[in-house]
Amino acid sequence: MTGHEGTRAPSPIRPDEGLEPVGLRALPRPVAAVVGGGGVLGAAHVGVGYALEQRGFIPDLIVGTSVGALNGAIMAAHPGRAAAWLDHVWTRLRRREVFPLGFLSSRSSIFADSGLRRLIAQAGLPARIEELEIPFTAVATDLATGAQALLDHGDLESALLASAAIPGVLPPVDREGRRLVDGGVIAYVPVRAAHQAGAASVVVLSVGPESSRPRPADPPRWAGAVAARAGMLLTRQQIERDLHEVSRQIPTVVVPTGIEIWPAPWDFRHSQRLIVTAAHAAGRFLDGLRVNGPGLYRADDPAATSAGRSKARRATGAGAGQ
Repeated sequence: MTGHEGTRAPSPIRPDEGLEPVGLRALPRPVAAVVGGGGVLGAAHVGVGYALEQRGFIPDLIVGTSVGALNGAIMAAHPGRAAAWLDHVWTRLRRREVFPLGFLSSRSSIFADSGLRRLIAQAGLPARIEELEIPFTAVATDLATGAQALLDHGDLESALLASAAIPGVLPPVDREGRRLVDGGVIAYVPVRAAHQAGAASVVVLSVGPESSRPRPADPPRWAGAVAARAGMLLTRQQIERDLHEVSRQIPTVVVPTGIEIWPAPWDFRHSQRLIVTAAHAAGRFLDGLRVNGPGLYRADDPAATSAGRSKARRATGAGAGQ
């Protein structure tokens, strides 16, 4: 399958042999691709995937949470050529296909997981995690203990369903004696899991307003808006804590998307815009990336990266703990 032509950047960029390693080539191996959560916003992963593939980047392992587990499993199954396939899927996906209303024998969720099961079945994935081309881990949360569940072997479908089981929205998954829900509860961006798996550096694909500096805003007044704002801030604190913890020890590259306006979590109509915007912003960032030891390497904010301002300074590591 091929993606939309509009999402493709210019011809692939290949570094010349013999030059001092810079950017992605300077990352110590093994390098992990860490694919964060975000639901429908995971379409932005596809744009970042285009930018990485066009620069010849293939990770040594992939760790994903929630929608990042599904996207990451497809990347692990088709290394170096997954973006076009994901583009085709995301730009045609509709809410009712992922969140179908229907009768449930359980009261544990609003939606059945039949739509997600169909999507997984159509993804051309092997039956077991060990059969993927690149070592892969899906991150879920143990609902009984609150512990992180690292699913790196066994049945692939149940691992992806568990990692994406948004509490109350999609049903929990019983796997190997544990009841599991969305990995984003404990690791929205699972960089710590990648480090624990032996990664010497990480490249983070993270999406959503939780992944960037909050915009100044008047405090919301309505109950739903208050809860949404508080949830976003809580998740962002978790992301920042984990990024800074890992970046003190290994190079941690957070690839920007350049997206300023995010759609509602259930609105699939914006996938094309998310893919195109992320592909361009990620490409500009990666071309200016310089890696020099442990530290947090990222753009100051998506808007600045999208506009291409101060690229060299923003794409250079901020230093551990900054």
